[in-house]
Amino acid sequence: MKITYDEFLKIARDPSVPEEQLLKYCDVVEHSGAFDIQFKIKPDMVQMTEADQEFENALQIGNWASRIRRYWRFKDALRDHPERPMLISEGDSWFQFPILIDDVIDHLSAHFNIYSLDAAGDTAQNMVYGANRARRREYLSALLEYKDQVFGFLFSAAGNDVIGEDPDTGVAVLFDVLRDFNGDITDVEGHIDRVVFDEKLAFLKGAYERVISDIRGVAELQEMPVFVHGYDYVFPFRWEGDTRDPLHAAQDEWLGEPLSDRNIPSVLGRKIISAMLDELYAMLDGLAASDDNVIVVDCRGAMPNLTDWVDEIHGTSDGFAKVASRFKAAIDQALVVQGAMT
Repeated sequence: MKITYDEFLKIARDPSVPEEQLLKYCDVVEHSGAFDIQFKIKPDMVQMTEADQEFENALQIGNWASRIRRYWRFKDALRDHPERPMLISEGDSWFQFPILIDDVIDHLSAHFNIYSLDAAGDTAQNMVYGANRARRREYLSALLEYKDQVFGFLFSAAGNDVIGEDPDTGVAVLFDVLRDFNGDITDVEGHIDRVVFDEKLAFLKGAYERVISDIRGVAELQEMPVFVHGYDYVFPFRWEGDTRDPLHAAQDEWLGEPLSDRNIPSVLGRKIISAMLDELYAMLDGLAASDDNVIVVDCRGAMPNLTDWVDEIHGTSDGFAKVASRFKAAIDQALVVQGAMT
């Protein structure tokens, strides 16, 4: 039996309704674009007027539904579990993978009260410098609002810049970063356009420094732990035995296509991308070296098996649970250090 669009929105807003029930009324838009997963309402399940359809087109149901449901779950958690440490998160699709996957924040929310500002498809550029005033430095407004309650800040913002895609063009970042295969299967460095990659890394360093500076400029937050990470070693498509075929993205959406375009074998491609991620971690380690309360959560090797990955750059629910366990260990250790947990 069909329900009205207003009834659907009520269900979507209700944090007690499981995500699986939302999928009863929605389909994933196949290969809808990388980090920003899109859904369309099933016309045989939801009655919609023309005005409803126009509103729905502007709504982006994936990010919107996940974000508002998380907000009400956070408010409920503050009421029902006041003993839990409170965290604020700002990040990309590792922190919010709408509806289809239990992401890192979903798993951590079983242990902490998390105010999630995350959005699939978000970028460091948008989070820190973006033209959208409502989203730019949103983390700072939230931290100021909860400065007397928040224990720590979780930040995930380098995915699009290193292993994702340009949000304006939809083109994989690796197209610009990689050089054509030179015939040497052992040559990692020779296949990285050093000028392009160094520029991207320098931009990220500046963005992270701005975030840390913003936070340390608030007296109450000068010693608040800031947790960052640099992702995990990925498996480009087509890896040996690769059966991944996600609805939300092409099989080679971010890594396989540019590697193939440059004629780089997948085995070498994985080594190249791993080296790039190692440099990202080295940059983050440098930031942590100058601030004892910037904590780098090393996620490398957390998802060591191909079956841990739903696509080229995102974990499955079980895979992300392994990443979340590393975050939890780091958060718990910070709680001990700061005397909030024994």
